[in-house]
Amino acid sequence: MRQRSDSLLRPLLAFGALGSIALIVVAVAGVVVVRRQAAEQALAEARRLTRVSASFVERSLTEGVMTGDARSLATIADAVLAVNADPVVRVKLWTRDGRVVYSDELRLIDTRAELDDGALDVIDDGGVASELSDLSGPENRFEASFGELFEIYTRIRTPDGTSLLFETYQRASAIETRQGELQTRFAPVLLITLLALAILMVPIAWMLASRVRASQRERERLLQGAVEAADLERRRIAGDLHDGPVQELAGLSMRLSAAAGGVSDGAAEILRDAASGVRASVRTLRSAIVGVYPPNLRTVGLRAALSDLAAATEQRGPATTLDVDPAAEGLHEDVDALIFRAAQEALRNAEEHANATRVDISVRTAGDRVVLTVADDGVGIDPGRLARAREEGHVGLSILTDLARSAGGDVRVARSEDGGTVVSMEVPRR
Repeated sequence: MRQRSDSLLRPLLAFGALGSIALIVVAVAGVVVVRRQAAEQALAEARRLTRVSASFVERSLTEGVMTGDARSLATIADAVLAVNADPVVRVKLWTRDGRVVYSDELRLIDTRAELDDGALDVIDDGGVASELSDLSGPENRFEASFGELFEIYTRIRTPDGTSLLFETYQRASAIETRQGELQTRFAPVLLITLLALAILMVPIAWMLASRVRASQRERERLLQGAVEAADLERRRIAGDLHDGPVQELAGLSMRLSAAAGGVSDGAAEILRDAASGVRASVRTLRSAIVGVYPPNLRTVGLRAALSDLAAATEQRGPATTLDVDPAAEGLHEDVDALIFRAAQEALRNAEEHANATRVDISVRTAGDRVVLTVADDGVGIDPGRLARAREEGHVGLSILTDLARSAGGDVRVARSEDGGTVVSMEVPRR
């Protein structure tokens, strides 16, 4: 039986579509991650600036800063002036009880405000913290004109070990600009990496699809070999039965009939009955041969082979009808063999499992397809029982389905409107 075209286009297109969707999802997720990482990196740089500024200011602290000594404050002012550059717009120095001991906004010195828990934790434990500034607070009334700001604070100590909170106010727009710069730097790297991965996946997909296709071809070849071997064996058995026992019994029947003419009436009746019994045995054997292998399929055509098969089925039980569209005759011998095999399997199931009293066989054409339908009036198909039959090793329909699909067709089993079973197979006419 000829195999279908082994085009890899369809699986590659499916892989490409799914791969593109996956890459888009990864790209979107990657951009989100890059944005988040860029924002965290920009804020980390702002914290690092505050830490460096705090270290520089800490070296300028004297004991007089806690009492508001003018010389001490002037020393701090010189140190703050050196670090107070964009994006820093304000510097404050707090005690733990919320008093501003220094600010480059002189009106804030000696004012008080309650520090939040985060600020207190930094004074007590160290580290660097940041948050978006609440410009509506009274302690931030002189910063409102700068727009959105981030408060970033860390701990410094006076020469006598007193902990103070060093706080800078930095423009949020500057941090966002830095975030955009980092994002612009890393996003193309992500996208180029994904593009390279997509390009790399094309030959991998081609290789995998080729291996799957080769495996499928090998499986089909082995299955076809098994079917052909079974056909050869059935042909040998059918030939041995036809050329041996059937011919011998047919000759015996003729000899018995001839002998009946030369004896008395009583003996003649016995011989005629024996000849009739032998002829019945010959018919039974011939029906069995048709069931094993149809010797007339290639010589007299599909209709005659199906007719023999239907007659053999009817002899064993259910009434059988056959309707073959003339346009469905003269097909490729592989298609004829597949249709016959499907009809044989469907009739066998109708006899053994359906308890049918009638079976209708039809072969018709539909465009470039030929359709076999075998319908019975039996108990109907049970999907659960069909699945159990496969598990128990009854794989006739499964093998038939694989053969039909390897030929570009399919097999369907369904319950008919009157409760019976309909087995239909559709394959290309070729």
